Amino acid sequence: MSGEGTAPGGSTSARHTQSRESGVAEPTDGVVEETGATWPQRIRATVLAYIALTKPRVIELLLVATIPVMLQANRGHVDIAVILFTLLGGWLGAGSANTLNMVADADIDKKMRRTARRPLARKAVATRSALIFGIVLWVASFLVLFFAANLLSALLVTATIGFYVGVYTMILKRRTWQNVVWGGAAGCMPTLVGWAAVTGSLSWQPVVLFLVIFFWTPPHTWALAMRYREDYKAAGVPMLPVIASDEHVTRQMLFYTWATVLASLALIPAASWIYAAVAVLAGAWFLSRVHKLYRDTRQGAEVTPLKIFLQSNEYLAILFCGLAIDAVVNLPVITHVF
Repeated sequence: MSGEGTAPGGSTSARHTQSRESGVAEPTDGVVEETGATWPQRIRATVLAYIALTKPRVIELLLVATIPVMLQANRGHVDIAVILFTLLGGWLGAGSANTLNMVADADIDKKMRRTARRPLARKAVATRSALIFGIVLWVASFLVLFFAANLLSALLVTATIGFYVGVYTMILKRRTWQNVVWGGAAGCMPTLVGWAAVTGSLSWQPVVLFLVIFFWTPPHTWALAMRYREDYKAAGVPMLPVIASDEHVTRQMLFYTWATVLASLALIPAASWIYAAVAVLAGAWFLSRVHKLYRDTRQGAEVTPLKIFLQSNEYLAILFCGLAIDAVVNLPVITHVF
């Protein structure tokens, strides 16, 4: 889960416009209130607030990472039922983690323009209600994966929730600039969950894919943090762009981007030329983008780190889609050709 990714629901100004058009007033006391709004509008506003607690846009990573891994775990076969139930269980688990993250971060979310419109920050949902909602989602996630897949996948999702909320949100995030380096491990877990759901065990392949997302997370997140540096500074969150120069940040981004691409190449022996070509070409493109950002920063040129944030999403989507196609087509893996 890219925990510091784009806030759900679009821009702040757009959401203000939507509120005025729907007649929904700004809530002030922990519950969604209305001024001249109809009963269906109040219900709709409440439902949307609970959906926003799950950070639905962040959950996109779940789909990008889980499906290709499951296909690779059972090359040449597509078990739609197992995939759908695993995605449901994973979605419930990610929603739980994101909801509990918002409960713990409600105080700093109020201080950041990027997060000020989140449900708890604007008191659209009561904190106690959000806490209960997060716990219910966790229990539902465990049960779905336990009965539809196996115990290992259910335990891995539970471990993900505990790590994301207990380690990243409550310990690392406010104490060290390496928060997203180690805390980002939670966002890598769909690779392990997907593989475990299909095979009931783990192997080196999902670990390699875990490392791809692990190394990818820092440059992805720091690019966004460079854009919202003042927000993090106001909230007292020591993201690397807050405490270091842009040159140092982009140098670190370059290091982790190289690690990402090299990790992606490590999976080539278990795939065909399709994945190999995608991994090499997409990796070269992504590296060129981050190299350019680093070079421009060193030269004092104007940079747009948000582009790297968006391009990093594109890179990961291309890489994992390439893996999915490779697994479904099921050409002979490279190690069997030579």
